[in-house]
Amino acid sequence: MAEKILFITGKLAERQLKRILRSMKPDFGFKINQIGVNVAALMSENIIMRRLNKPKDIDKIIVPGKFRGNLKKLSKYFDIPVERGPDDLTDLPDYFGIKSAEKELTEYECDIFAEIVDAALLPPRKILKIAKDYISQGANVIDLGCMPDTKFEHLEEVIKALKKLNIKVSIDSANEQELVRGARAGADYILSINEKNMHIMNNIKLSVPILIPSTQGDLKSLERIIKIFIRNKKDFYADPILDPIHYGFSESLTRYVNLRKKFPMIKMFMGTGNLTELTDSDSSGVNAILMGLVSELSINAVLVVQVSGHCRNSIRETDMARKIMYFSKINKRLPFRINEGLMTTSNRKPTRKSKKEINEIKNLIKDKNFRIFLSDKGINVLNSDTKIEGTDPFDFYTSLKVENDASHSFYLGVELARAQIAYQLGKNYDQDNELEWGIAYTQVKNFNVRPKLKSTQKK
Repeated sequence: MAEKILFITGKLAERQLKRILRSMKPDFGFKINQIGVNVAALMSENIIMRRLNKPKDIDKIIVPGKFRGNLKKLSKYFDIPVERGPDDLTDLPDYFGIKSAEKELTEYECDIFAEIVDAALLPPRKILKIAKDYISQGANVIDLGCMPDTKFEHLEEVIKALKKLNIKVSIDSANEQELVRGARAGADYILSINEKNMHIMNNIKLSVPILIPSTQGDLKSLERIIKIFIRNKKDFYADPILDPIHYGFSESLTRYVNLRKKFPMIKMFMGTGNLTELTDSDSSGVNAILMGLVSELSINAVLVVQVSGHCRNSIRETDMARKIMYFSKINKRLPFRINEGLMTTSNRKPTRKSKKEINEIKNLIKDKNFRIFLSDKGINVLNSDTKIEGTDPFDFYTSLKVENDASHSFYLGVELARAQIAYQLGKNYDQDNELEWGIAYTQVKNFNVRPKLKSTQKK
């Protein structure tokens, strides 16, 4: 007969616990009892004993990993084994030896407009190459960035070439003539229309405009033009404009919130470059937070640029972030432990060996093969004759005695460098395997195609 398990949980985790247990398709029966507290850390033995009737036909009770009460006391009270589960619910499949169901992140609710900056200066062939690359990274629309006082003589040619490839196109210009030319050539969207230039819409039939304020921060002017388009039953996106930090950033966030409250059903648009490009921070985290805001406000499209070196992955990051946030939204859970693609420099909980574990491993080694492990104190290199700890590859330089073995020296140099990086950044290190860099790794994926290094056997 299949084992029956009762899971005790709090209010916040109940929905996620149900979803994970169902996805596991376990070979045991289960029941869930939501004990009436928000989080597991607030539970106590007395609360559980007071609020839970002694269960019948239950073989085991599992309490959350963050419950710190007395398990022996509970086991004695209920007269069945009470165990502590994993700290994090997403580790529940591992706890039962069941492979976790893959979270396929394919769905999203926000389109990505990827801007080709200074397109007017680029030849058509170059623009098409960049456009194909951006589409492969997750872009839905290619935005052609025009330039002040610079003729875009091949604008029509480029638009038609992109449309032949079934790529949606937007024109981004402050020049009215360029917007009209782009629209007539078949552009799907035009950036941007406000009260001052809205008259050109009389000459534009099919292109969907992105509406913006007449002057920076003028939400009233944006609201007026929105009402005109609603009244005329014309399609549009509205963009209050996201400003850089210390140049109106917090106020611009308020504009997005207020506009969504006032017009809950309209399509909204946000350009993210003023934050990603103009902030000295890895763009993966910035894009994650921005797409969280986008998800909460149900913003329908974002304009992404990747000009600066630190933003070279912005399209991929935005694509990953929009999928994570959508998954989080529809499953009513935090954007936590869904996918680690945006965690590029650190691991949430890096694995480190204790001093006791290092000593036990050393005592078990009977050969000359070098093993490399990380502890809280640094890098540990072990074989039957050696036990060295350091924080830098040079700490081991004179002690490993492989100076007459070039291939082995090279191997250890590579592995110690990886171990040093993992130790410094708080990443996991697994000997003979490359470090995990999340979404950032896609830029150098072909690096993985290389000869295998020699064995760790010390000659």
